[in-house]
Amino acid sequence: MTAFQVFAAVLTLSALFAYVNQRSLRLPPAIGIMAMSLVGSTLLVVLDRVGFVSLRPLMMNVVARAELEHTLMHGMLGALLFAGALHIDLGDLKRERAVVLGLSFVGTLLSTAIVGVLFYGAGRAFGAPVSFGYALVFGALISPTDPVAVMGILKEAKVPKRIETQIAGESLLNDGVGVVVFSTVVGAVVSGRQATAAQVATTFVREAGGGAVFGLVTGYAVYRLLRSIDHYQTELLLTLALVFGGYALAERLHVSAPLAAVMAGLIIGNAGRARGMSDVTREHIDKFWTLVDEVLNAVLFVLVGLELTTLPMSKGAIGLGGVAIVVVLLARYLSVVIPLTAMRRFVAPLKGAVTVLTWGGVRGGISVALALSLPASPARDTIVTVTYVVVVFSVLVQGLSLGAVARRVAAEASATEG
Repeated sequence: MTAFQVFAAVLTLSALFAYVNQRSLRLPPAIGIMAMSLVGSTLLVVLDRVGFVSLRPLMMNVVARAELEHTLMHGMLGALLFAGALHIDLGDLKRERAVVLGLSFVGTLLSTAIVGVLFYGAGRAFGAPVSFGYALVFGALISPTDPVAVMGILKEAKVPKRIETQIAGESLLNDGVGVVVFSTVVGAVVSGRQATAAQVATTFVREAGGGAVFGLVTGYAVYRLLRSIDHYQTELLLTLALVFGGYALAERLHVSAPLAAVMAGLIIGNAGRARGMSDVTREHIDKFWTLVDEVLNAVLFVLVGLELTTLPMSKGAIGLGGVAIVVVLLARYLSVVIPLTAMRRFVAPLKGAVTVLTWGGVRGGISVALALSLPASPARDTIVTVTYVVVVFSVLVQGLSLGAVARRVAAEASATEG
């Protein structure tokens, strides 16, 4: 299949699943699309194994040509992060900066370490070929959270604005932080490069800090360009250039492109929208990036679901995935509680914040893409399957039940205030 045919097939499936979801299931879009993609993939696998129909090879070809790990990490991710940051109020984010930064940086590092240690022990118990280094790699790739599947649910449940901002801000930042941690760990573990703690810290600061600064500088430069004209078509092109050109240049400079996209989105979404655009331009840019966000997320979750047809499934790996669900949830809880407890003297957490932040830490496509980017090895096969199990549980179970959890917390918070 050609690249265009693969794109057409995935986009058609995305549209079909989105229609069925809106017509019948009425689930949150990301969850409904992924659920149908999983059901379809499972059906193809089963029918292929019983010899009834052999469409699985076709789907495997589509998935292989789509190259989820490359497509997401070097194409879609910048647009998704920019679109998400575009609608974050910088004032709200500043008020919650201590919690957001604590969870994004300290929480991600804590989660990586906790998952790595516990997953290594679980792997030994299951006899899985996962060294301690690869266990840390798994911890790094599974720690970033995904706001896509939960933000709509949180808004409908009317949770306190502070918690909504904390989850949105953390999810946007820890995607970038998680990618930097992952690349650092992979460089030290998988590639066999020896590095001291100081070198690892320097690399982390250079990539994360450099990405943030790069995003602020390029975002401000485009903001100045937006202020100098009033032509929404050209201004829209400038935002596209900022996202894709900026992302490619950040990768070329070896700084964190995801963090650069987030920072650029914050600049354009706040200063740009307030002082650099006319009402007409603002309306067009908002609608355009909202549409891009929804379309790319639909495509992403279709691809995640179709990945099932290519996974090296084994009972041992699936069982280890079940254990990993508990490990990841425990690590998420600890990586939320520890920073919030440390900041209690300066920031008073809202009632129920730990519960929503823990259960709202949904893992998504970025974890699958990072797992798929690992070099071929028995450990890689195990990690890919385990990651897939955790992500499916996270999106379907946590995503579908988060509304009830959030409503309960919101009701308790309202009763306390009353």
